[in-house]
Amino acid sequence: MVARGSGRPRSATRALAAALALGVIGASLVLLAAGKTWSHGTASFGGAALPVHAGGSQTTALPGALALVGLASLVAVFAVRRAARTVVSALLALSGLGTVATALARRDDRHALDEAAARATGLSRAAAEHVTVTAWPLVAAAGGVLLLAAGLLALGFGRHWPAMSGTGRYERGGRPAPAVRRAAPPVDPDRPEDLWKALDRGEDPTG
Repeated sequence: MVARGSGRPRSATRALAAALALGVIGASLVLLAAGKTWSHGTASFGGAALPVHAGGSQTTALPGALALVGLASLVAVFAVRRAARTVVSALLALSGLGTVATALARRDDRHALDEAAARATGLSRAAAEHVTVTAWPLVAAAGGVLLLAAGLLALGFGRHWPAMSGTGRYERGGRPAPAVRRAAPPVDPDRPEDLWKALDRGEDPTG
């Protein structure tokens, strides 16, 4: 017979695993896409067509920055509790939403490509022609969707997730993890330094 209420911890555990996977994969996709070519075209100069291209970080640096914020928020979820955890979870979700909005809004932006054309031709008013947009902005947007999903999972189930204590161990329900007391090293009566250390600990080295 399954105990009542056992479904909630199970669901929280599954949500935790899913949020970690979605967050890491989502941030990785955004950062990968930021380093790829988002658009390419040509710049006319002296009757020749010079190839030009613009990368994701040149088109807009915001998705990459938001991915780093989301990744940091995903880690911070386990370092805070209660209201602070809700705030960090919301930040994770908003970073994903912002990534999606920025990647889709800026995918057709030709400003970076025109700057590349100006550099290639040496003409300040050069404009790129025959522009083609690659699929990498959509990859960045997909990564943002995954970050958003991780944030929503953290908002929905984060209160049931474990928190990291000050000693680096995980604790549940906000209860401090019991401290592990180390056994005192044996005292060698022939070593004066051992006798002094025992006295500093409040022990009787002759006992």
